[in-house]
Parts: sequence; C-alpha cells; structure tokens
Amino acid sequence: MVGRTVAGYLLKRYVGEGGTATVYRAEHPELGMAAVKILRSRLSQDPVAIKRFLREAEYGARVSHPNIVRAYDYGQAEGLHYLALEWAEGEPLAEFVNRSGPLAPSLVAKIVEQIGAALTSAHHAGIIHRDLKPANIMYNPAEQSAKLLDFGIARDSDSNPEERLTRAGFFVGTLQYVAPETLSGELVKEQADVYSLATITYYLLTGCLPFTGKSPRELFQQLLTQAPVPLNDARKGLRFPTAVEAVVMRGLERELSKRCKTVDEFAGAFCAAVREEAPKRSGFFAGLFRKSGE
Repeated sequence: MVGRTVAGYLLKRYVGEGGTATVYRAEHPELGMAAVKILRSRLSQDPVAIKRFLREAEYGARVSHPNIVRAYDYGQAEGLHYLALEWAEGEPLAEFVNRSGPLAPSLVAKIVEQIGAALTSAHHAGIIHRDLKPANIMYNPAEQSAKLLDFGIARDSDSNPEERLTRAGFFVGTLQYVAPETLSGELVKEQADVYSLATITYYLLTGCLPFTGKSPRELFQQLLTQAPVPLNDARKGLRFPTAVEAVVMRGLERELSKRCKTVDEFAGAFCAAVREEAPKRSGFFAGLFRKSGE
C-alpha cells in the first residue's frame, strides 16, 4: 500500500497494525501529515467490524480537545474503508514506560491531568471510551504532552442498549485495564473510565499492575473477588505519600459508591496530592543539603 493514494492521502510509510486495521503515515496536500488507518480486507464484508471502525471517526469528530487525536476524514474509497487522523508526534505511552521504567509522580500528574481533561471532554459529549490503556495514549517526551486516541470500542452514553455492538454477557476492552463491572458485559458508565485511568496511573508510578494474575482466567477472578495490591506494596523499595496512595486506590474501588465519581474528580485529587507533597520533599532535602554544607 505504500506509495498508493487513498482519498487524497498519499501513503508514505507503514507504521503498524492492530486487530482490525493497518496504519500508515500519509501526506495530504491541504492537511499535511496524517495517520491513515485502512480496515483489513478480511473484515471488509463484516458489517459490525465496519461500523466499529467508522465509529472511531464519528466519536473523534464529535469531541474537540487538544489532548484528543482529531479525526480528519473517513469513509470508503477505491474499495477500502479508511480513517484519517491527526498525526501525533511521539510514541505510545506503553513503549515510553517500557523503556523508561516507573515515572516520577510529578510527570505522572502531568499526564493524568491531560488525559483526565480529554476524558472529561468526551464524557460531556456523551462518549465513554472503554479501552483506556497506555497503548492508546500517544506521548511526546520532548513536550511532555499526551493525546488520547482509539475510540473504536467507545459507546454513546445515551445510546439505546438494543443498538450495542457487543453481545450481552461479553465484555470489550483490555482485561488488565477494564473495570470489574465491565466483565458482566453490561453497559458501563463514566466510572469505568475512572477505574481504567486509575490503573494507568498505578502502572505509570510503579511499572506494575494492581492485580498479579498471570493468565486471563486468573486475572478475571482477581478482578471480581480480590482487592488490588496496595500502591505501596507494588514494587519493593518504591514508596509514595499516603495521600497519593489513597487517591489511586479510591480510583480502583470495586464498589461504585466508593470509587471517584468522575475522571475530573480523580485527576484533580491525584494531581493535588502529588503537588502538595512536592514542597514538603524539596524543603526536607534542602535541610539535608544545608546540614551537609552543600
């Protein structure tokens, strides 16, 4: 496909592929660089796959936010279903963390603040993401900026349950990051995204996940029956202030009545806990330096 033009987008370079689409870096005469997703040919006759593929564009076009990758164009051209998106500089957050290891709480707060604002904007537009994970966040280390992408399995909070694309009793999302209530296959609300954002926060801080299951079956059972590993027990030698741990664990509450109600509430509380602790630490270390004569 490289070198081919689809709906005015010249496919310049192969980027990668997922379960449903292949992604290319492309150039458009008016829009400049873009990311173009092409639905896999084996799914071109599957109406559910096509609807889910195009829904990403429909939802992306519904929300305008600096921390959400914009949808430029979508449709069918030359027998191909395509989706053109803003080209976001950087790399998937999952790759950055895999290379860098656990991130400093201050940096995690910047990322959580940006993704929290993006999700709040989506929720205000009636859209629940349902597949939040580091692989679906583009991160630019040079600017410390994060952008949310992939609304392929998002849903409209006002949609009729009969219009769902997922069969009752089945769940969508990535098991390591989904909220427990998702596992029933029922339609979830905003608090499911809160749980996923809290899981991402936990992972960025520790490089670990809140549940230790090694297989899908084991992980499934843990999500439904066990409490997550406390943040300060996640990684030996890594400790966080009590207030920071408390906010993260509140975001991971299985009971909805105990979990933060909105992503804005969670992100705000987490960032406040991190930033309130920073002056204390800097003052403490400053005292040590004065005592040592440095």
